[in-house]
Order: sequence, then structure tokens, then C-alpha cells
Amino acid sequence: MEIERKIFTLLVQNLFKGKVIILYGARRTGKTTLVKKLLENYPQESAYINCELQEFKDVLNTTNSVLLKDFIGQNKLVVFDEAQNIENIGIVLKVLVDTFPNVQFLATGSSSFELSSRISEPLTGRSRQFLLLPFSLEEIHQTEDLIRIKASLSQNLRYGLYPQVFLADGNEKIEELMEISSNYLYKDLLQFEDIKKPELLQKLLKAVALQTGSESSLNELAQITGTNVNTIKRYLDLLEKSFVLFRLTSFSRNLRKEINKSQKIYFYDVGIRNAVIRNFNAVELRTDTGGLWENFCISERIKFNENHRRFVNSYFWRTYDQQEIDYLEEVDGKFHCFEFKFNSSSKHKIPKIFLETYPDTKFSIITPENFYTLFMEE
Repeated sequence: MEIERKIFTLLVQNLFKGKVIILYGARRTGKTTLVKKLLENYPQESAYINCELQEFKDVLNTTNSVLLKDFIGQNKLVVFDEAQNIENIGIVLKVLVDTFPNVQFLATGSSSFELSSRISEPLTGRSRQFLLLPFSLEEIHQTEDLIRIKASLSQNLRYGLYPQVFLADGNEKIEELMEISSNYLYKDLLQFEDIKKPELLQKLLKAVALQTGSESSLNELAQITGTNVNTIKRYLDLLEKSFVLFRLTSFSRNLRKEINKSQKIYFYDVGIRNAVIRNFNAVELRTDTGGLWENFCISERIKFNENHRRFVNSYFWRTYDQQEIDYLEEVDGKFHCFEFKFNSSSKHKIPKIFLETYPDTKFSIITPENFYTLFMEE
């Protein structure tokens, strides 16, 4: 079964517009598969370069336009896969895009902390950036109807939606997840950032995973892992830039009671989260189903926004007297608030004080009965 990635159309639409295309995404999310599909449209006029191979690292260690022209040849589309492995990739891409304006260059990277630092200055005004995340329910809906997707929700909450995990059968899902979480996700952190204590990384991820849905205190995480706050900040930043985690900050603007200096930390994929704590139990046997559902739904919303180039501000909201909203988006001064309830019969009251303070607000309660409104509401 082939599931077409929503971002594929976006990439096609942005080809040959004088910009280098940068495609970010964690390892094993399908970047290589996606760009190779793109190359199929130009079978005689394209080149795929695996930047993890030493031969290409050596060849591309130059900014000599004559040598680069010879290297590019007659190709119209050139892909540099895992481009963070090329030391001067930003300068190389700048020379290429300036020298060959009719050639489309595309670079992928699984670590924005490394690739972004190498391209940000040289490619100022010369690039378009995209993010490829694991499968979204919207993408799966292209091949499965909503009834089948709903029937699979519990399984997706256990194993997540990494492409190879989703397409695997039975226990193979766990095998794939354990391989990804153990051998791939942190590869760039260990290679480029000289992480000397990978066991601390694992401790931190486990601590974050066990706090899913709750506010995260840097001091508490430092205490749990036996390190200091500055190290926690650095590791969280690197994990975020490796597309393992993302953070939401608390929204605060008018009310004195609003909490304005807090954050929640989520996993881009709940399967990875479950792999970190070694818990693949069925949802009816879990004590963390509420937080798991919240993480799953917010990550689906993040995917929806990325796949449709919706540039929104995302937050959670809470007051000191415990009124709260799980997730809210701000677009053009308007708010869309979400509450996530895995138990469809759970009652929830919209915080009256929020609606009074921010009257131009839409409110949605997302349950397994209406989960599809996360990607079909627009």
C-alpha cells in the first residue's frame, strides 16, 4: 500500500522558482523515498547524492564553480540527501544556486541544528523550508475510510505512525519502533553534537514521556536526571531540532491569573514515546491514556498545519486557579481552542473567563467520535 505524502504536492509546486528547497524531518520519516519519487519525473535529468557517503563528502569539499559545473552536468534537478554531512554545504549550495539558476537543488536533513546552522547565512533569501513528519491521519484517509481509521485509533495510539511501523504487521511494529528509537533518532546528536552521555538523553526522554500532558519543569527534569538546568535546556533544544520532541508554551496576554512562563513537551510520534518507556499496552489497560490521546491529537494538528503551510501560533492555556485549555491556535488574531477527551462521555465546560476575555474564539472538543475534525474542519 502506497500512501501519498501531502507535502509532495507542495514540493512540486515550489520547483524551479530560483530557491533551494530544504526538506527537514527525523530519520525514517520517508524523506529519501519522497525525493526519489520526485526524481522519477526527471529520469534523464536528475541526480541523487547520498551525502553520508565519503566519496561525496570529498567531492563536494569545494566551491570551485568549474568543478561543480562538471559535477552537476546536464541535470535539472539535484538532490543532496542528509546534507548536514557536507561540511560547507551552505556555501556549496549558495555557489550552485547562483551559478546555475535554472537547476533545482534540494537538500534534506534529519537535524536542523546542524544543517540549519550551515545554510542559514549563506542561503538567506535563497531557500524554502519544509518539514516531513510521520504519516498523518489525513494522509491515511486517502487509502482508508474514516470508519476503518477510527477502528485503528487504539493501535495507532500504541505504535504511532512512522511509515515503516504503520505498514508493518503484528509484533514487527514493535521491532521497527525499537530499532528507530534505539539506532536512528539520536544518530545526528551523537555524531555532530558530541553528546558524551547518551544515557542522560535516555533518562531525559523517559522523564518527559512520563509527564506527557502535564507542564514540564526544567528544575524537576534536572532533579530526576541528576544534572543541571542548562544541560536539560541544551538537550531539549537538540531533541526538538532533531524532530523527536516539540514544545508548547503557555498563552498569556490579558488576565492576571494566566500562567505565562510554563511549557509542555510532546513527542512528534506517540509510538516513539511508548518505545522510550517500553509500554505498548492496549489503551484500555493504560493509566496514561488521557495524556497519550492529547499528545496524539496535538501532533496530528501540527502535521495538518505543516502539510497545508498554515503558519499558526500554538499554545496551551491555564490559570492559577486551574482553568485550562489543552491546545489553542492563533491565526490573524482569532483563536481556535481544543480539548482532547478519549472518553467521549466526559463532560467539559468551556472556560467562561477565556471566552469573555477573547470573544473571537472557536472551541472544539476532540474525541474518538469526531477525531477527523482535526484535519477536515477547514
